[in-house]
Amino acid sequence: MKIISVVGARPNFMKVAPIHRAIEKAKQNWADTNKLQHLICHTGQHYDEKMSKIFFDDLELPQPDFYLGVGSGTHAEQTGKIMMEFEKILFKEKPDYVLVVGDVNSTIACTLTAAKLHIKTIHVEAGLRSNDRKMPEEINRVLTDSISDLLFVTEKSGLENLKQEGAADSKVYFVGNVMIDSVAYYLNKTDTSEILSDLNVEAGKFILVTLHRPSNVDEPEQLKQIMEMLARLSKRRKVVFPVHPRTLKNLDKFGLSSSVPDSIILTEPIGYIDFLTLTKNAELILTDSGGIQEESTYLGVQCITLRDTTERPVTVEVGTNQLLGNNLELAEKTANEVLDGKKKQGKIPELWDGHTAERIVNVLLQLEKETK
Repeated sequence: MKIISVVGARPNFMKVAPIHRAIEKAKQNWADTNKLQHLICHTGQHYDEKMSKIFFDDLELPQPDFYLGVGSGTHAEQTGKIMMEFEKILFKEKPDYVLVVGDVNSTIACTLTAAKLHIKTIHVEAGLRSNDRKMPEEINRVLTDSISDLLFVTEKSGLENLKQEGAADSKVYFVGNVMIDSVAYYLNKTDTSEILSDLNVEAGKFILVTLHRPSNVDEPEQLKQIMEMLARLSKRRKVVFPVHPRTLKNLDKFGLSSSVPDSIILTEPIGYIDFLTLTKNAELILTDSGGIQEESTYLGVQCITLRDTTERPVTVEVGTNQLLGNNLELAEKTANEVLDGKKKQGKIPELWDGHTAERIVNVLLQLEKETK
C-alpha cells in the first residue's frame, strides 16, 4: 500500500506528522515493510521557506519526498499550478491513496487531480462546515468531501453535515482530531522552549493574538478598531501578536504600524513548539483561526473567536471558545471579564485523546486486508 500525503500550509504539517508516525509504527507489524510506503508531497503553497523548515524540524517530519514550489498567486493560479505539478507525481508514483488534510487550496487541488485519475482519496478533518460560502476554505471543504473516498471526522457536527449532504455511511469514520495528536505528543517539549523569556512575558499573564481572515485584516476600519481594542487591553496585560504576512502588510498599508504601543509585542510567525508554548501559557487568546480554537479547547485556555461563524462548533458547545463575530465592543467586554476571572468552563471533546492517527491507520490497514 502506497500513500502520498499532501501538505501545503503550516496547519497541514501538524496534522500529517502524527499520521506519518502512526504509519512508521504500523510498518513494524508488516512482514515486508517495503509494501507499506508513506510519501509526503509539499506543494509549497505556504512558501515561507524559513517557517516551513522550522515546522518540519519541530514536528520531526522527514524532508518531503516531493516539493512542488507553487508559491503565492490567486486561488485559481495556485490551484491550477498544484494540479499540473501533482499530476506528474501521480503518473510516476501510482499511489493507492492520496491523503489530504484540512481545507487549503492544496487540499482540493490534489483531491481533484487524484479523483480524475481514479486514485482513491482520503480527507482527514472531513465534514466541518461554517456554512459561509464567502470563505474560500468552505468551498474547499465541501468539494473535497464530495469527491473523496474516505472521510475521517473530528467531531459530531461533521457526521451530521456529511449525512445531510448524502455521504455514504460506509466511507465516513469518526476518529477524533489528529491536530490534537500533535498537541498531546509535543506538549512536553514546551518545557524546553525559551519563548516566554525571549518575549519577556509571564505564564498566565498575557494575551495571545492571531488574525489573518480578510474580514478582520483587509478592511482598514476593522483592522484599526481591532488594534485600538488591543491597545486598551494591553494596558492590563501584555499582548503577544505573531503577525501573519498578510496582516503585517495591511498594518503598514493602512498606516497603523507606527501607533502600536510597546505593550503589544509584534513578532514574526513563530515555530510550532514555541507557539504551542504561548498557547498553553496564555491567559486569553483572541483569534480568527480554526486550529487555535481546537488547541485552546484541548488545553483549557480561554479563547475569543472574532468571526461570525465557526466550522468547529464543538469548541463553543463543549470547549472554552466563545464565538463573538466582528462585534469588537462585545469582544473587549468579554476579554475584560476573562481578565477579571470570569472564565468559561469547558471540557475536552470526545476522541480528542492523542490517538486519532492510530485509528486512521488502523482503518486503512483493515480495508487493505479486506481487499486481499
